[in-house]
Amino acid sequence: MTVSWSEPGIPDVTAFLGDAAASPLWIWDTRTGHLQQAWHGDHFSSYVCGITPYDATHLGHARTYLTFDLMHRLARAAGLSVHYTQNVTDVDDPLLDRAARTGRPWQQLAGEQTELFRQDMAYLGAIPPTTYQSVTEHLVPIARQVARLLTSGYAYLLPVGRDAADVYLDSGKAALSSEVWDALDLVPDSRAEARAEFAEHGGDPERPGKRHPLDALLWRGRREGEPWWRCDGLPDGRPGWHIECAVIAHDAHALPYDVQGGGADLAFPHHAYSSAHAVALYQHPIARVFSHVGLVSLNGAKMSKSLGNLVFVRSWRDRGIDPSAVRLAIFSHHYREAWEWKDGMLTAAAQRLLQWRRAAQRGGGSSRGSAIGRAYAIRFRDELHRDLNTAAAWAIADEWSREDDPGQGFPEVVDALTGVHI
Repeated sequence: MTVSWSEPGIPDVTAFLGDAAASPLWIWDTRTGHLQQAWHGDHFSSYVCGITPYDATHLGHARTYLTFDLMHRLARAAGLSVHYTQNVTDVDDPLLDRAARTGRPWQQLAGEQTELFRQDMAYLGAIPPTTYQSVTEHLVPIARQVARLLTSGYAYLLPVGRDAADVYLDSGKAALSSEVWDALDLVPDSRAEARAEFAEHGGDPERPGKRHPLDALLWRGRREGEPWWRCDGLPDGRPGWHIECAVIAHDAHALPYDVQGGGADLAFPHHAYSSAHAVALYQHPIARVFSHVGLVSLNGAKMSKSLGNLVFVRSWRDRGIDPSAVRLAIFSHHYREAWEWKDGMLTAAAQRLLQWRRAAQRGGGSSRGSAIGRAYAIRFRDELHRDLNTAAAWAIADEWSREDDPGQGFPEVVDALTGVHI
């Protein structure tokens, strides 16, 4: 298993908050279009899709991983055990293309960027995954499951030249059509729209020889100049994107997880296909609830590596920006909202944070002050339990900061639940 990063210091506020069962965490489920309870019982599990390590961690990454960090913090504060799985797609086309353009070994690029991601997550104070698994370390189990799909008839071979072949999921199989696509409801209503989104996110709907345009690649056959592996029951090659998450998720924790998460652009095809693979292999989707984070834009365009319009976490770290101000700025917008990053947001967040910290210094130990602190803490937690309503939670912190005697305990709750250190 890949090494993740160090655990942040988190105050224990479970006793201070009291019984959290009276206020369950509700989050929006992309699949059903309704709010769903994030957990049932005394355990919370999440699978959050990890990076393809070919470039530095940017604001969009930070927003996604900090959103699910909120869920993990809220679960811990409720007294739950938490299992958090994250993968690293350390062999894939974007990584190989970047390595070829820069003349560097792909393994070296992947290792360097994964380490940079670890440093950035530690700087932001994110809780590390319980299981942090790279694809190359888990390649044999992934290959074994692709071979199973091929043997069972859920997949087929498509020749590449004379000596190689790709393996595709047969999405037209009756079991997949009725039990996966309809149940998951993550596929766009229009087939034309689905084909367009599939092509935009690495699919190949126009490839000749496929049984259906939306069949997804499970195993990419050997190509000149690309890494490949020899595995029993398969042509020489390497895994496709979606199957990796299905197998890593299953092997790390019992399916289904409570939540599978990622950016909004992962809902289809990635989360739809990875869960389709999981149902075909294990008779369960990856998760009960599918949670997606809105995309961030810069200068009027979605922030993305391909466009090059990025704000890098490393730049904040190098400039000594307080990570609490970063969190405060990011969570000034609801996690599902698409919004545009603008100059001055960090400055405004830092000023707001200073106001809160000054209030914390005024906090006394009077019985009235302590009661005030706990009352604000309960309201703060309850807003976060309403689909991570951070903007409303921040407004409560603003209100608390204006109290003559803000009491004690509230700053520790803000820190524990949101990672913002007052």
